[in-house]
Amino acid sequence: MHSRKLRTFVLVAAAAAVALVFLLPLVWMLSTSMKNDFEALSGKMNFIPKKPTLDNYIDGISGELMNVPIVRWIANSLSVGVAGTAIVLFIDSLAAYALARLKDLPFRRTLLSMFIASLMIPGVLTFLPMYMQFNAFGLINTYSALVLPYTAGAFGVFLLLQFFSSFPKEIEEAARIDGANKWQVYWRILMPASVSIMVTLGIFTFMGIYNDFVWPLYATTSPEMRTITGGIAMMAQGSYVQAYGKLMAMTTIATIPMLLIFMVGQRSFVKAITQSAVK
Repeated sequence: MHSRKLRTFVLVAAAAAVALVFLLPLVWMLSTSMKNDFEALSGKMNFIPKKPTLDNYIDGISGELMNVPIVRWIANSLSVGVAGTAIVLFIDSLAAYALARLKDLPFRRTLLSMFIASLMIPGVLTFLPMYMQFNAFGLINTYSALVLPYTAGAFGVFLLLQFFSSFPKEIEEAARIDGANKWQVYWRILMPASVSIMVTLGIFTFMGIYNDFVWPLYATTSPEMRTITGGIAMMAQGSYVQAYGKLMAMTTIATIPMLLIFMVGQRSFVKAITQSAVK
């Protein structure tokens, strides 16, 4: 009994230490965002501001920061993330359904192998060819350049394929007997049954699109078209290179949508992981 309690204490202490390591930068970001520029540049490790202020947030949201359209950047990131996520869920679910259920699909095993093999290709290898293609079609600095690269992914296909493959075939056969075609089976049976796994894939996809930094930075040239990640990076290299309070305030604002989306989808996220573990 004593050794079990000691083991539990050690595990809890280790988990708390890991959580502290992850939370410390966030606490420092929030603390710095409420400091004026003089206190933020002082270099002192004080997590509690001497004179807390919300001026950095007010200036950023109201547009008082010179030539920095923060609200437009956040709107761009949200719109690109929502559009890209919706397209990924639709295309990946169709591809996964075809690979899992359409046994007469030509080259089904070959296509599946290609999907899995593509997961091992680093994204940096496709960056330059993709940029050259978009530039050749004149799509640089457009919303198409921000959305189209995320419209399908092998990870989503592989994730949904595992779920569709384990779905009871008897339910589909009953629907076929009632006169349902393949599209109706996909849309009215598999989609409602896969809400949890779809929400999980949606959270992962939106996080990846919203947090992407390199592609939006090079795919846009005008300040109005930038996303929040690229915009803050340009602020850090421009006239706000030493305005740590303003930079941290903008970074804090940028993290709010991600936190809200994860909080809303947390239950479905945990449910999907539990279901996958049981299966």
